[in-house]
Amino acid sequence: MAVSITSGSEQTSLGGAAGAVPGRRPAVTLDAATFKRFVLEHLLYTCAKDVRDATAVDFYRAMAHTVRDRLVQRWIATQRTYLEQDVKRAHYLSSEFLTGRSLGLCLINLGLYATAEKMVAEQKLDLVDVLEREGDPGLGNGGLGRLAACFMDSLATLELPAVGYGIRYEYGIFEQRIEDGQQVERRDNWLQYGNPWEMPRHEDAQTVNFYGRVETHRAPDGRVVYSWVDARQVLGVPYDSFIVGHETNTVNTLRLWAARATRDFDLQLFNEGDYLRAVEEKIDTENISKVLYPNDQTEGGKALRLKQQYFFVACSIADIVKHYKRRHVGFERFADQIAIQLNDTHPSIAVAELMRVLVDVEGMDWDEAWSITERTLGYTNHTLMPEALERWSIPLMEALLPRHMMIIYEINHRFMRQVQTRWPGDFDRMSRMSIIDDSGQKYVRMANLATVGSHSVNGVARLHTELVKSHLLPDFYDLWPERFNNKTNGVTPRRWLLYANPRLSRVLIDRLGARWANHDLADLGRLRDMADDAGLLDQLWKVKQENKRDLVRLIQSSMGLTLSPQSMFVVQIKRIHEYKRQLLACLQIISHYLRLKADPSASLTPRTYIFAGKAAAGYAMAKLHIKLINDVADVINRDPEVGDRLKVCFIPNYGVTLAQAIIPAADLSVQISLAGTEASGTSNMKLALNGALTIGTLDGANVEIRDEVGPENFFLFGLRTPEVEAVRAGGYDPNAYIARSPALEQALALIESGFFSLGDPTRFAPIVEKLRDHDPYMVCADFDDYVATEERAALAYEDKMAWSRMALHNIAGASRFSSDATIRQYASEIWNLSPVPVDLDVLAELIRHT
Repeated sequence: MAVSITSGSEQTSLGGAAGAVPGRRPAVTLDAATFKRFVLEHLLYTCAKDVRDATAVDFYRAMAHTVRDRLVQRWIATQRTYLEQDVKRAHYLSSEFLTGRSLGLCLINLGLYATAEKMVAEQKLDLVDVLEREGDPGLGNGGLGRLAACFMDSLATLELPAVGYGIRYEYGIFEQRIEDGQQVERRDNWLQYGNPWEMPRHEDAQTVNFYGRVETHRAPDGRVVYSWVDARQVLGVPYDSFIVGHETNTVNTLRLWAARATRDFDLQLFNEGDYLRAVEEKIDTENISKVLYPNDQTEGGKALRLKQQYFFVACSIADIVKHYKRRHVGFERFADQIAIQLNDTHPSIAVAELMRVLVDVEGMDWDEAWSITERTLGYTNHTLMPEALERWSIPLMEALLPRHMMIIYEINHRFMRQVQTRWPGDFDRMSRMSIIDDSGQKYVRMANLATVGSHSVNGVARLHTELVKSHLLPDFYDLWPERFNNKTNGVTPRRWLLYANPRLSRVLIDRLGARWANHDLADLGRLRDMADDAGLLDQLWKVKQENKRDLVRLIQSSMGLTLSPQSMFVVQIKRIHEYKRQLLACLQIISHYLRLKADPSASLTPRTYIFAGKAAAGYAMAKLHIKLINDVADVINRDPEVGDRLKVCFIPNYGVTLAQAIIPAADLSVQISLAGTEASGTSNMKLALNGALTIGTLDGANVEIRDEVGPENFFLFGLRTPEVEAVRAGGYDPNAYIARSPALEQALALIESGFFSLGDPTRFAPIVEKLRDHDPYMVCADFDDYVATEERAALAYEDKMAWSRMALHNIAGASRFSSDATIRQYASEIWNLSPVPVDLDVLAELIRHT
């Protein structure tokens, strides 16, 4: 659910003196009459509809095409500026781009939201309803893809030349339904009604090889030449979307690749009646870009995942080289003009692919090509979880990418000589650092490949970076300490505050002006000086209550569940994974329920617990956690003795749009991963920025958030990272913690009894058995402290003014976590990239020439 950005005649516009960026030429926008004329023309000529018959869907499409026209104009001017000035560009390679809906944010960025709102009102329509007609492309699984989208927004807003590269998945992350409390996956057909925001570029298609073999021969100059022959070829067709900066003329490119067969159809086989084989190549090829993260529990699934990764990397490298060669003859300046950032290990095959292109295609000698590769590539690590660090079996790599396996062997051979020279005779260290894991079944360690082939390796939060250096890649840090650096993640304030929370945005603009939205989010830090302003604190409380009422209506209409907006909304919204410990939150809810049942007259703060998130399709334990949460919710929500004092809600199909509805309504943000497991997290930043207080461990970016908002405004609990390591080293026994905690024992016993599973004690036995026998994420160790801290937060919520003051400090402190600030660091410290303002006079000149 969204609310209007405008109030009466007031537009939340960031133009004019309040929002202008010093030294930046103001962006050009449309007047209301011209905008209306263009929308009506698209309604007639693009949608073939008379305005009298047009629906909200028709107006969405007409507006989308009108806005895209404006983006195209700016995009042409931007690309012409980049080309003529021969600027350095950043190229962001990511397997995920979770962009969310486009129209509303584009209207804000172009300064057209109020104009659009007025225009559709004249047609007896509500702009919010029109915006709801847009699909929500699920081209990501969570924080990784959302971060990539935030970064693209910031790059354009900061006028930094950049291109995003990824895959145009035909079906995104699955649509999640909850049936009988269980997650059921349905296809996410986000392209069902077309996508007005993309533009196919068939002329820029690239050819990608798989399988085949490698032949060698000597060139006349004596150089060994490698030829990849008998390969199966796939066509990569790019689809461009246009990323507009906030109130700038800059429009950068997001280029997503779709796999197409080089031969769609075998007419001879068709005429012979073999209809399936006639289209077999087309089906097999297009599976590459069919689904985001296919289940890789089978060998076929593993091969498809590797194909996806190489496919988009090969297309992107070829595209980058092609554009570079438009202005340059040799490759001497390649690393000075091109920066390539690998967003996690998925695109790390780029190390071998860039070497293949430079050595095999461009004819460079190895040392020169390696120097260029190292200076061009940067690697961002996003995880401390071993299972999330890509590794591929050598037989699969040799079959699928035979030339790349040869290159990786050569890279590793040279690297091992370097390690041996530095640490003679330290074979254990050599084994740990080797790109090839030959301790059992042989694998290629893709994180090691990315680290060896990049000039920069960064973590995404201060604690995470220290753990990368000390635990994940300590040998590499010993060898190259200068390569390692921290870039704490951030979120874009345009989507996650200005668009998602217009009520709060209006309050902030009234009090501080609009500079925070398009220039420096840290300007919100000035709120600290207003912490004793009773009028402001009252406004913050009222904004939160209105946002909660919006969410209550959304949940009522979509799920039929009635919630009380007067209760404290405790929110945990993120990917479902054991290390994120949704199970800990669920056990605390059961314990609280037992307290209410034991003493129905107890005066306890009413709570509403809200969960949302998807579990990977093949992750059985995470899916069982979802079932447990829903079964617990079903029992509690039906208990009349509890009533509105305790409700539990799992909202299905979490995505960007749903996040925009939940985050502004949250009172307490649950960030409870075991210390030392979460890389950063960004939901913690979004929630704090919208005035939620955090209950959390010292993990990921929580550490820095607590520093910024103040310890007194953060509900801290749980073991610290050194304590986790010490407990593990001493032999962690979860049963000892259970024995010391009557509340935990009672909660587990209630689950074991079948109370939440219709008398079936076996349904959740795997969960309880794992907790009692192993408990890898120390739920039992942190339980009592979490319960006590959550109760402390609930008591604090009773004091409205004190809570609002704490919320104010969270908004002010979270202002440090802007993706704009993070991108400025990437640009200056890794990419050596400078802003390039775009003048729309360039476009006028092009039109005159045309």
